Amino acid sequence: MRLVLFEPAAGRDPLPGLYTERGVVDISGAVRPGHTPQLTMQHLIDDFERLRPSLERLAREGAARPLAQVRLRPPLPRPGKILACIANYWEHGALEARPLNMFLKNPDAVIGPEDTIVLPEFTEPWIFMHEAELALVMKGPAKNVAAGNWRSAVFGYTGMIDVSARGEGRRTWKAGSWLGKSFDTFAPIGPCIATLDEIANPNDVHVQFWVDGQLRHNYNTDDMEHLVPDLVAFATRIMTLHSGDLIACGTNHEGLGPLQDGEVVDFEIHGIGRMRLHVRDPLKRTWEKGIYMGADSTNPEAVKRNRPPA
Repeated sequence: MRLVLFEPAAGRDPLPGLYTERGVVDISGAVRPGHTPQLTMQHLIDDFERLRPSLERLAREGAARPLAQVRLRPPLPRPGKILACIANYWEHGALEARPLNMFLKNPDAVIGPEDTIVLPEFTEPWIFMHEAELALVMKGPAKNVAAGNWRSAVFGYTGMIDVSARGEGRRTWKAGSWLGKSFDTFAPIGPCIATLDEIANPNDVHVQFWVDGQLRHNYNTDDMEHLVPDLVAFATRIMTLHSGDLIACGTNHEGLGPLQDGEVVDFEIHGIGRMRLHVRDPLKRTWEKGIYMGADSTNPEAVKRNRPPA
């Protein structure tokens, strides 16, 4: 199943729904409501196995609204934690995997489909880049989960764009803190949560990202340095993860490029879905369009595979 939050009409509070081939089905009558949309989705995660028969019936028989008649919102509008992998893809001619590492990204940076990424009026970062990533939606409480038991701690999957402020080259700004990952609007999530059974193998999923129709990210998650079971084991050794928390799995940096004012971006993870966002920069800065491979890009096959055709 694919779970969404949607506004049934302009200005209405978001409701939980199922994203089906027929359209969006309202399931608010079947789900334990929370004080916020985030808590409602966390209740849905916690109660999902009990609710599954009724949700499957609603998916088949419930009244469906055409997607054009509703507005999808981020399926997890305020996660308790967003953990994001640092790098985690084979690139730059690497012969050995780098040590697994993660950082915490600001949950208040979350936005959703058709929202706008707003670049900050802050001139110290040199450039702002997109990083399109598969994200794990956790089911908790999860602590010290063995890699072989990773499925017990993962409810499903969504997509996240890890928008990143950078200094010269690819260094993440601000050095030593990674605060440049956490500006407001720098964590677009969506368009839905695909439940665990929707994707047979999270390390065989295709990720694509376009800017004004130009393909930039174009990679498969089989190229992770550290695979999904190891990510779950690593994160839960450090902290307890709760339902609705996220682990973003990292990106292939051989497809990075700038985001700038007026652009329209499209993000698709096959098996999850596609969403569109907009970019606004109050300072109207400009950079050369296209993929920034950089001086440290030493993997010619990755360059060839990910650079879009002329």
